[in-house]
Amino acid sequence: MRKKRIAITMGEPGGVGPEVLVKALYCAEIREYCSPLIIGDAGVIKEAVTLTRLPLKVRSISSPSKSKPSLGEIQALDIKSRSTFNKGAPSRNAGEAVVRYIKKAVELALKNDVDAIVTAPISKESLKMAGFRWPGHTELLAELTKTKDYAMMFVSDKLKLTLCTIHIPLKNVPEKINERLVLRTIRLAKKGAGMLGIKNPRIAVAGLNPHAGESGIMGREEVESIIPAVEIAIREGVEVSGPYPPDVVFHKAYNGAFDMVVCMYHDQGLIPFKMIAFDTGVNVTVGLPIIRTSPDHGAAFDIAWENKADPSSMLEAIKLAAKMELRVKSYGHRSCYKE
Repeated sequence: MRKKRIAITMGEPGGVGPEVLVKALYCAEIREYCSPLIIGDAGVIKEAVTLTRLPLKVRSISSPSKSKPSLGEIQALDIKSRSTFNKGAPSRNAGEAVVRYIKKAVELALKNDVDAIVTAPISKESLKMAGFRWPGHTELLAELTKTKDYAMMFVSDKLKLTLCTIHIPLKNVPEKINERLVLRTIRLAKKGAGMLGIKNPRIAVAGLNPHAGESGIMGREEVESIIPAVEIAIREGVEVSGPYPPDVVFHKAYNGAFDMVVCMYHDQGLIPFKMIAFDTGVNVTVGLPIIRTSPDHGAAFDIAWENKADPSSMLEAIKLAAKMELRVKSYGHRSCYKE
């Protein structure tokens, strides 16, 4: 059986991406899962190899078809930076470079030249300095693949969750929570669980307000939006329940009561998730026509290019990308995403 070919974007040149990539690809177990191919600047990867003092060679190739994995060698589809970048800091050049890497990886995935993509961390500040409007990978990938319905899913051994809203200010979250969004996220959570091989997942939905609104006393979002969405999903055959008070639902999921938690906003889910899986958690974009995973940490400029970065999350992201299957579920005669 052919090993999956995984394209791995280099990420922010001035961040920890090149370093964690090199360290992860040095691990022998990666070769058991896939044939990895870096999309990025081969010169920067060579610098990262020198930094880590690992016995690796970097070979530049022109296309995935030229890839011939060999022991002690990592291969890169070389996309040269147009100018220098700042180590340990964001820069306009870095923002321009990372978008070029991502666009190439998506192009290869859509043409089935690679089986999945893994994205090393990027800097939102670098994107902004380069004049791009995307707040992060997720929105950029959705636009490149013409995907309207998507969600961020975070995966670890003990906790898995999917987010209703992502990169928006906390003050704007309540106005975004509505029945349609919550229902769509529940459906995407089920699809994401299926991609992980979990059949008939037990999905818990977190409330937005303290005590899940206390029957409307502490907020109306549960009564007006979340409960109606849960009821529709139940009628569709989804094993979903809630809303649960946010201060108890993650404890329940951690101890095995649920396979997936649907969260209302970014930090509601990411705080407990990173508390237990900061070094091993994986970010997955659900809803895309391609498989995409990523480490759950950022560019970490404070330790970049100091040979201090832990590659564990990158290693898990690569392994998960190789294991996942892009399964498209339907509900009756309707799309997984349409109401």
